[in-house]
Amino acid sequence: MASRPERLLRGSDSPLSASFLELFFDLAFVLALSQLATHLLHDLSLGGALHTALLLAGVWWIWVTTTWFADWYDPESPAVRWLLVGAALGSLLAGVAIPQALDGRGLLFAGAYVSVHIARGVVTALALRGHPRQSRALRILCWFSVSAVPWLAGGFLPEWRVPLWLLALAIDLTGPRLGWPTPLMGRTGQQELHLAGEHFAERYQQIMIIALGELVLVAGLSYAESDLALPQTAAFLLVFAAAVLIGLLYVTPAGQRLGPAIEHADPSRLGVITGYLHLVMIAGLVATAVGAELSIAHPLRTGDRAAVLVILSGPLLFLVGRILFSAAIHRRLSWPRVAALVVLAGAAAVVRLPLLAVSAVATGVVLVVVVLDHAGIGSYRHIQDR
Repeated sequence: MASRPERLLRGSDSPLSASFLELFFDLAFVLALSQLATHLLHDLSLGGALHTALLLAGVWWIWVTTTWFADWYDPESPAVRWLLVGAALGSLLAGVAIPQALDGRGLLFAGAYVSVHIARGVVTALALRGHPRQSRALRILCWFSVSAVPWLAGGFLPEWRVPLWLLALAIDLTGPRLGWPTPLMGRTGQQELHLAGEHFAERYQQIMIIALGELVLVAGLSYAESDLALPQTAAFLLVFAAAVLIGLLYVTPAGQRLGPAIEHADPSRLGVITGYLHLVMIAGLVATAVGAELSIAHPLRTGDRAAVLVILSGPLLFLVGRILFSAAIHRRLSWPRVAALVVLAGAAAVVRLPLLAVSAVATGVVLVVVVLDHAGIGSYRHIQDR
């Protein structure tokens, strides 16, 4: 009979598909992504974009670390179930705080973020007493305890909030890449960082579907609020086409090969790096959702430089993350995708067209990339390991 700590850990016979509570946890990100898009829409300046990116990185790291947690521990364990419910609640509260997170609700955002990580660390460290895996839980708890200081200090000190939260995020995002080195305990070994590739690949696809769902929802709501004239209809159809094309671009081919790649790679490299790269792609989808609302609401508007940049930056950010994603898995680059980046960046610098036309340019570039990908056109060059 397995010991109590052993029963907490995911066994080799545990199903690799996402559990019901993992999918329930994902629902919190419907609110978070919607709030982030609204946050950016209300401030299209460079500062507004950077602030939105800061908040996105925070909620994204809740999702990534909770997904690791669900990969390492048995989803049927009562303790794991309650921690997933708690993570969903914490994510919802962080989402509620997003619109005023840099103003009056900073403590709510920081408190929700810190509570999810500290509660998870304390419960797993106590439950694994006497088990070799306890050291991993203790290292992770130590790192999140350190980062909790600038997180909470930023919640209390509005004038220092942004630099303190940037410091906290730097600690949290670099910890797993370094193996959470801790005095007297050293680093976490590769075996302790192992991830079930099939489970993790499925979870990434599920969160990408949620992000694409936010894009489709924004497009539908914006179109419903318009007068359904021809320009608005054209803008809506372009956004829908972009959502379909981005989904196709994600799953072919690297998205379909992520599971085996994670299984056979150094988890401290690929398992962590894919978390960073999906953050870039999710950021691209948030920007695309904002651009969709702008282009559908004001398809014939010209001279709106900020709106043009947002519409083009969404696909550009997604392509950056997607190119690096393929590079991480296959060690190769798709030159049509790199060329698409140049086209989008060039268009952002020179385009002076109505927002409908700008949206057509962005969607057209993604369409060309998808067509070339599926036709197998475009040379791939392998990137040599250093």
